[in-house]
Amino acid sequence: MTKIHNKIFNIKLKSPIPVDEFVEKVLYEPKVGYYTSKDPFGENGDFITSPTISNLFSEIITIWLISTWEKMGKPKKFNFIELGPGDGSLTKILINTLKSFPEINKATKIYLYEKSNFLKKLQKKKINNKKVKWITNFNSINNGPVIFFGNEFFDAIPIKQFTNKNNQFFEKCFTFESKDNISEIFITGNNQDRDQVRSFKTLEKLKFIEFPKKGFLELSKIIKKISELTGGILLIDYGYSTSRNLNTIQAVMDNKKISMENMFRNLGKADITSLVNFSLLKEFFVQNNLKVTNIVSQKFFLERMGIIKRAQILERKMTKKQKKYMSETLTRLLEEKQMGKLFKVIFGYKFNNNNFFGFE
Repeated sequence: MTKIHNKIFNIKLKSPIPVDEFVEKVLYEPKVGYYTSKDPFGENGDFITSPTISNLFSEIITIWLISTWEKMGKPKKFNFIELGPGDGSLTKILINTLKSFPEINKATKIYLYEKSNFLKKLQKKKINNKKVKWITNFNSINNGPVIFFGNEFFDAIPIKQFTNKNNQFFEKCFTFESKDNISEIFITGNNQDRDQVRSFKTLEKLKFIEFPKKGFLELSKIIKKISELTGGILLIDYGYSTSRNLNTIQAVMDNKKISMENMFRNLGKADITSLVNFSLLKEFFVQNNLKVTNIVSQKFFLERMGIIKRAQILERKMTKKQKKYMSETLTRLLEEKQMGKLFKVIFGYKFNNNNFFGFE
């Protein structure tokens, strides 16, 4: 039994633990949870995100932000909030890129929304700038439009799992059968969860349902702020566009997927995520009175934003070794069999302009 088993779960407790509560504890329990006790990013971590693969990704997001600010009428006060900023790589490049655009640079306040004190320390080592403020809620953001951005933010929020059999609703839970044996069971779901799930048309024909209850609570806070101040939320994540009967929870360790059995043996040492249902995400935005763009692939978005032309400009001053490295990182971001197709992009927003770069 590892420390996290003893710290998080009372072995004598026979009550089933819903999937989302189980994963929440494994990932975020103070000092022993996955995101609160280690650096998961990069070649020496457990996974690599787009901002750590290539600075070009972060530059393109910054250019998109500038174009959106312009479409808003170049407000004198403007707020950018990165959700789950990882190791701080994107914000570091954003700060440096904005220096070349004095007008928006002067207008913009940058907020990093991070719940892990461990990751905050990593981010603060990388980012030393008075423009940046770390937050755990959105109460201090009061003046000017807001743009929220999350790259691999939503997939890290634990989900609920249900089955729907003969119109009966059951929730998947985990339980301890012994000190070394965690198993799954299904219990009768509560009526509130059942009614919320049934309010979404995209889920109505499914027998196995993944539902981001905690994620929607986070998004509700964000949408409230967007509705107050105008603005939007840009999300990039790995997921799918059409609802499906599929268990998408997966664990990653040392940049490789591991089995559920290995995940249970390595609680707190492996990342646990799930694929994002973008059709459900879009329906949630619409239910909450946001306008929504088309769902597009990361390849489509980055290419429409000019990432290839930007790479060609940079190549002019590169060595052969640098060109090779950039080509490899671009392939990883854009190749359909890698991140290009698997990752999707969506923008939910509340202001008058309906045409945004990257989606058409």
